[in-house]
Amino acid sequence: MEHADLDATIDRLAETVPPDELLLRRLKKRRLALRDQIARLERELDPQEPA
Repeated sequence: MEHADLDATIDRLAETVPPDELLLRRLKKRRLALRDQIARLERELDPQEPA
């Protein structure tokens, strides 16, 4: 849910003139970190190799 909220915030911020590049960069970095965390949790819950 936080990832989707960040997506929406980034989209709205990108439409402002002029966009706040530093804030956009920080939000995108946070979104990427969340995406990585989600992927890691999904791998832990559903491992590719049988245990």
